[in-house]
This record gives sequence, C-alpha cells and structure tokens, in this order.
Amino acid sequence: MDYAIFALLPILSTFLLLVLAKQPATIAMPMVYGITLLCAFLVWQVAPLVIAAIALRSLVLSAEILFILFGAILLLNVLRQAGAIATIRQSLIDISSDRRIQAVIIAWLFGCFIEGAAGFGTPAIVCVPLLVAVGFPPMAAVLMALIIQSTPSTFGAVGTPVVVGIQAGISNSPVVEAALQATSQSLPELLRSVTTQAALIHMALGLFLPLILSAVLTLGFGSRPSLRSTLSEWRFLLFSGAAFVVPYGLTALLLGPEFPTLMGGLVGLSLVITAVRRGWFPVQRPWDFPHPETWPESWSSHRRVEEPLVTSALPVWQAWLPYGLIAALLLITRVDFLPFKGWLRQVAISWPAVLGTPVEIRSTPLYLPPTVFVVVVLITIWIYRMPGKKVAAALGRSGRQLLSAIVPLTAAIAMAQLFTGTDLNQAGLPSMPLYLANQAAQFAGGLWPLFAPLIGSIGAFISGSTTLSNLMFSLFQFGVAQQSGIPESLVLALQTVGASAGNIIC
Repeated sequence: MDYAIFALLPILSTFLLLVLAKQPATIAMPMVYGITLLCAFLVWQVAPLVIAAIALRSLVLSAEILFILFGAILLLNVLRQAGAIATIRQSLIDISSDRRIQAVIIAWLFGCFIEGAAGFGTPAIVCVPLLVAVGFPPMAAVLMALIIQSTPSTFGAVGTPVVVGIQAGISNSPVVEAALQATSQSLPELLRSVTTQAALIHMALGLFLPLILSAVLTLGFGSRPSLRSTLSEWRFLLFSGAAFVVPYGLTALLLGPEFPTLMGGLVGLSLVITAVRRGWFPVQRPWDFPHPETWPESWSSHRRVEEPLVTSALPVWQAWLPYGLIAALLLITRVDFLPFKGWLRQVAISWPAVLGTPVEIRSTPLYLPPTVFVVVVLITIWIYRMPGKKVAAALGRSGRQLLSAIVPLTAAIAMAQLFTGTDLNQAGLPSMPLYLANQAAQFAGGLWPLFAPLIGSIGAFISGSTTLSNLMFSLFQFGVAQQSGIPESLVLALQTVGASAGNIIC
C-alpha cells in the first residue's frame, strides 16, 4: 500500500478547507484534527491510549502558547489603556516627514521590535493604525506592516517559533534522538546551531528590507513612480537594514533564539532615530504620497482602520519603560552565568509515562516568557498608577482577543502533535512526516535545500503561524536532511526562514 496519500491528508485537508473552501479556522482545524486522527488510528494503527496521551500533551503545549499570547497582548492592552501607545506613536511620528523614513522607523524597526516582544500578528495590529495616522493610504500601511514579517518572525515572540515550534516538533522522536547521539550533540546545541544559521540567512536578506519597503512605496504609491525615488536614499536604507540585522545576528550567535528580534528592534530604533535627528543621512528631496483626494479606491478602506487611542501626558521614556523592562528581565532570566534560569526551570510539571504510554509531558511554567510579561504588567500598573477600571478594560480586551484563538490554535497543535507522534504505531511504519520525508528525499536528494524554505512557507500559509509551521514540518525536514546527507541544522534553519516568509500573508 502507498501510504503517502494518507500521510499527506492532514496537510491537503488543511489547504482545501482553509484556502479553497474558505472555512474559518475555528471549523477547519478541528475537522483537520479529526482527519488526522482517523489516519493515525485506521492506517498507522496508533493505539487509542497513545492518541489520548498525545492529545493531553497537546493541551499542555496549547496552554503554554496561549499563555505566551495572553501575556503579550495583556501588556499591549495595558499600555494602550494607560496612554503609553499614543505617546510612543507620537514620538515615532515626530521624527521625519519623509514617508520612506516613517515606513522604516514605524514598520521595519518598531514593527520588528513589537514582533520580538509580542509576536502573533501584533506588529500589524499596532503599526497599521500608526501609519494610517501619519497619512499613509490604508493599503500602503498594510503592505509595510506585512512585508517586514519576513525577517523577525523566524524568532517571533521571545523565540517561540524555535523554542516551542522546532523543539516540540522534533523532540520525543527516536529518529532524532538516535541522530543526536550519533553526533554527540544535544537538542539545545542543535537548536543553537539552527538559530545561528537562520540568523545568518536573515542578515543577508534583511539588510535589503528597507530598500524593498521604499521600492513598494515609491513605485506603487507615488504620483510619478520612479526608481530614482527608491534609490536616492540608499545609504540611509542600507544603514537601517544593518542597524537591525547586525545586533539581530550577534544576539542570535551569543544568546540564542529568544532575543534576536527584540534586541535588533531596540538597538535598530536607537541607531536610526539618532541618525535621522542628527542629520547623518540628509534627505535630498522628501518623498510623499499624492494628495488623498487623488488616491485610487484600491488604496483606501471602507472600514475605519484607526481606532481611537487613549492619550496621556506620559513622558516618552516612561511610555517605553515597560518594553525596556521586558528586554532586561528576559535577558537576566535566560543567560547561563546568572542563577535565575536554573531556579525558574526547577519548578516543573512532569508526567513521564502518560496513561502508561511512552508519551511524556513536561512544562516549566515559571520559565515561560509570559511570566516575565505578567511581572512587567504588574510593575507597569504600579508605575502608571492605573485605576482599576482601566486595568479591568485591558484584561477584558485581552480575554476577548485570546478567546478567538483557543479553538483553532488548540486543534492545530493537536493535529501537528499527532501528525509527528504517529511513530508510536503498531503498523511498523515511520511517523507520517518521516514517511513523507523518505519519499521527498528520493525525489529531491541533494537539491532539498532549494525546497525546504517553500515547505516552511506553505506551512505558515495554511496554519497561520511560523510556530505551527515549524511544529508541523520540522520532523519532516529533519528526516529529509538525514536521508539526503544534508546537515539537519541547515535544513531546519531553511524551514523556519521559509515559514517566516510565509508569515507575510499567513
């Protein structure tokens, strides 16, 4: 029997239901999980107890990701209620009247920083209204906020796509454990290697992202589209690219996957804002959009994009302070030479043999990034002297936003965990992704690095997340690399880079 069609069914059904049938994720993902379950039980002959154990592990992983999401959006909503977001917006708007510079500062640098601090689509939520408020056509604002996702999403919210997506995707696999033992390499060492290689790829590509933003603006939204307008400020644009990718790459090399996007955005913002204010790259001719009355209908929106922001008299440093605290607390709780990392990881929830099966559950709740977010939220409420009414409003908004993610996210993670966990079967088959990997290796061989990013991109497109793409396809990519004799860390790096590119439109 050719099992490839059954191994492909979870992926194909996701694409068919979400893209062709246009079903909402709240309906599509539970259906996909049901299809995956049937294939696992009927074809791969996975025992019911094993399926139940994997489902329980999926619930714990879902709770961790939802906790990360809640911590990130809670901080954002507290800052919104306190008026800090309005202050941050104005501080960014006042720097320059040139639209290219505004796009670089707000979309590229601030957007990357928000991705590192919050992830999960928040750069678009925050940056699009900011750009519209400065006078960008809604279509241009959306494009700016989405294009930048191709670089920071590889590490997302404090490294979630790597430390949750890839790690959960390949851990507990006998094939991966045997490969690591054969090379005397641990899983954390493999993840550090993946992080370094992914960062190096992005350093080469991300350097040119500000140039791409400028080209999209001047060629797509100018009164007289001109390549000269795109390239006239090439020195500033390349500097802006380097201001992000250099600290991004160095942080990945020295500290791992949790900090590159956060530190790249923070350092990049400081460098570029300083450069603009001091006139290091004087603008020859400021570029602007044509008059709003001449905008085509396709540039505008029938819905109001900008929502009213709560204003306040907060000084700029105080508005930015919570994000500085996030960066500082994450740093001191993640570096190895301080004791905090060890202390936090000692508090663990462990279930070695779930329901008497080989499935294991382990979670370290205090070490999860949202614990830091919650601490910073409490500090922020105290520093801003926020009244209970505003705190309650922030909590309510965060709860409503989280509620819409629970069903599709939980179902998608359950599907991905069962998809990769089908190695525990009675049919003598490799897991679904490894079976597909064997077929792909025979087809592509040594050319697989050309296909690996595409798989990651497709995974992000159909699952809606870099993390979920990595969770779903990392074991598949690992298997192809092993079968083809290609370094597994390189292929996994290409997987997450491709997933990040797919994140532009996922």
